[in-house]
Formats: sequence, structure tokens, C-alpha cells
Amino acid sequence: MYSILPALVSLLFLCCGGYVFYSRGVSRISLTFFVICATTFCWQSTWALLFQMQDEHAALSLAKFGYLLILFLPSTLYHFIAELSARRSERRWVELSYLLAGALGVVMLSSDDIIAGLNHYFFGFYPKAGWLHPLHLLQTLVVVSRGLYLLYRREQLAISTEKARLRYCMVSVLIYFFAAVDYLCNYGIEFYPPGVIFIAASLGLIAQAIVRHNLLADPVEVAATIAHEMRTPLATIRSQSRVLVKSLPELLAGYQTAVDHGLHMPALRPDQLGYLCTLGQHIEAEVTRSNFIVDMMLASAKAGSLNRSDFAVHSVKKCVDEALACYPFDGCMRDKVNVRVQDDFNFYGSDVLLVYVLYNLFKNALHAIKCAGRGEVEIAFFTVGRDQQLVVTDTGPGIPDDVLPHVFDPFYTTRVDAGGIGMGLAFCQRVLTAFGGKIRCESQPGHYTTFSLSFPPQPITSAPGQ
Repeated sequence: MYSILPALVSLLFLCCGGYVFYSRGVSRISLTFFVICATTFCWQSTWALLFQMQDEHAALSLAKFGYLLILFLPSTLYHFIAELSARRSERRWVELSYLLAGALGVVMLSSDDIIAGLNHYFFGFYPKAGWLHPLHLLQTLVVVSRGLYLLYRREQLAISTEKARLRYCMVSVLIYFFAAVDYLCNYGIEFYPPGVIFIAASLGLIAQAIVRHNLLADPVEVAATIAHEMRTPLATIRSQSRVLVKSLPELLAGYQTAVDHGLHMPALRPDQLGYLCTLGQHIEAEVTRSNFIVDMMLASAKAGSLNRSDFAVHSVKKCVDEALACYPFDGCMRDKVNVRVQDDFNFYGSDVLLVYVLYNLFKNALHAIKCAGRGEVEIAFFTVGRDQQLVVTDTGPGIPDDVLPHVFDPFYTTRVDAGGIGMGLAFCQRVLTAFGGKIRCESQPGHYTTFSLSFPPQPITSAPGQ
């Protein structure tokens, strides 16, 4: 009877993990979620068998196998949260957590320092804690607390429905953590371990977040899909605006003639008539700007799975010229951008992606000087020895010292109210890394911000576009 609940919960986790893995495809997030579900399945199914065992020696072997999975469970949970929050800097700590879990597993299998035999309770056998068992408890507390902190930080910077997804995840992790009450049974306190109930509730919340809020979706890919779907209505708006441009002057001329001959009482002011004359141009400009945003989102999604077979050798100067020619500058903002040409050089990569990198840097720099009400943007590219660099500098307000270390973190943004999602500079970093180069940021608050793009040198015989 006591085995029924853990057996049912284990099957639910296995089915949930398999469904997510099958329906969402292979990704870092779906894979780590499946590992959590598979580990929980093995843990709970082992406990279901353990509660039925009569032979103490066989029960101890089974208990150690089940506990081997429990030792790794906090690390898998931490790993899942690190991937969900897109914190690449956490990977070394995730690896360290796995190494510690592995070391504890070796100690457990080779000694009684972690599992020192079995307690025999009314519901069956249960592992007894050894003198090193508190080290596992400490690791669990540290990594789960760190995971909750990552989720909280991501939730604070999230926008739109992502906040709801992350809140579901935070609550489910907290409920899952309450399953730690079962550890009391390891220390001789006899009661039927209720952790399985918390685990089932946690699974229910995660399942709801997956179904209702698409928890495991990559926000960049989702945004790119939406952006791609915007192509058709934007094309329709552009087509209709061109019809308006052709027809509106004649209609306005007829209106003016009717007013001049007293056939119609004027209801439009001269400034309104002037605006209507340029309405088609305004619509065309907004469509161009919207298509520009679509291109940016699609490029960001593409950068996640770069195909290096499409790379070739390109001229940096040509990329800069194309970026400046195509960027949708507001008003006279183009006049605030200066290009300082020293030495053109070639790089091996994608000219399209580098243009989108420049778009991101232009957007940030122009936003900075616009907010400051002063400043200008300078673009320079040069070669010093074997060092090839493209540098974008703005003399705006600069970046605060506490923000500077995080500018390349995915989904980190200080411009939530302005619609920022924090993926622009992360995209730039992915692209430069794929090129074999680096991107660095230097800033002095109140004075300037400089982004330096370094490219590996190319053979002298290489020619642009080859």
C-alpha cells in the first residue's frame, strides 16, 4: 500500500519528461528537464520497490542505488534552472556541482559514511544517514538557493508572459524543495515520507506552465516566429500605402478645389493637409522600420544555430557601409555618426550577421546619445600588427559600473520600459565567437561607451567575397 503513491508519481514524471522531450525536440532546456524527470522517476520507483523488500541486504543495495540518483538530483535541478535562465556563466558551477555529487556517490558506494545502513519503519526500509550525509544536505541547500536566485533575477528583468512562466517555475521549485522533509527519516524520525506529495504538486505546476505558458520555449525563437509571421501584413500595408501615395494627391486637390469654390466648408487645418500629403511616406518609413525589427529577430534566432559552411571572406568596410546605408535613422541622427577609416581588412564569417551586429551597436549608441541629449557616434576599423579591430564609440552617458559586467548576459536589460529584451549584445557576442573573434565593452559613466570587435587575421591572399 505504501508503494502505490511513489510508483504513480514516478510514472507521471516519466510520462511528462518523455512528452516534453518528444514534443519540444532536443535542446539544452528540454534535455535537462528530461534528466530531472528521469532521475525523479528512478528515485521514486526505487523507493516503491524498497518499501516492498523483506531482505535487508538486498534492500540496502537498492537503497544505495536510489540514493545515488538523489545525490545528483539537486545538480540536475540547478542545471535546468541555469539553462532556463540562459546564464552561461553558471556552467562552471553546474559542472562543479556534478563533480561533487559524483564524489559523494563514490564515497557512498564504497563506504558507510553517507548511507550507514537502514532504518526499519512501519512502511518498510529507509536509508540511514551516515556522518558525511550533512555534506549532501549542504550542497542541496546551496544549489537550490542559487537556482531560486537565478530565477528571481531573471523574473525581475523579464517582460510580458515570460514573467508568468518564471513565477510558475519559482513556485514549483520551492514546492519541490519541500520534499526535503523526507530527510528527517534518514535521521531516525519515523513517519511516512510526505515528500512525494510535494513532488507531485511541483510536477503539476510545471506541467501547467508548459501547457499554458510554454515554459520551455526559447523566447528568441518564439519572437522570431512571430516576427516572420509579420512579413505578410507588413507587405500588405506597404502595398496599400503605395496606392494611397498615388491617389491621395488627386483627392486632396479635389478637396482644395471644392473649398476654393465654396462647395465645401473646410474642416482640415493647413498643417493637417500638409501631414496628409506626406502620410504615405510616413507609413512607408514605419513599414521599413518594422521590417528592420523583423530582420533583427530572425538574425538573432539564426545566430543560435550558425551554419559555418556559409562563411566566407568579407570586407569590413563594405559591411560598415551597408549597415549605415540600410539602418533606419531617425531624423538627423545619421549626421551624428562619423566613420574614421584607417585600414580596411577582411574577416572570415557572415557579412549579413556582421551587419546585424552593427545594427545592434548603432541602436544602443544612438539610444544613449538621444537619452543624454548630446554626443555623437564614431565608427573606426583598423589593423595594428596582427590585431584587426572594428570599434563603435558613443559619447553618451556611459554604462554604470554595476551594469557593465552584465551587458552580454542574455535577457539582461535596463530598458524594460523601452521594450528591450536583453538579447542584442548576447547576439553580438555569439556572432563574434562564431567568427573566432571577441567583443569587449569599455565605458566611463558620464563620458563614453566603446565596443571593440576583434577579428582573427586572414591570409593575405584571401579576397573579399571569395
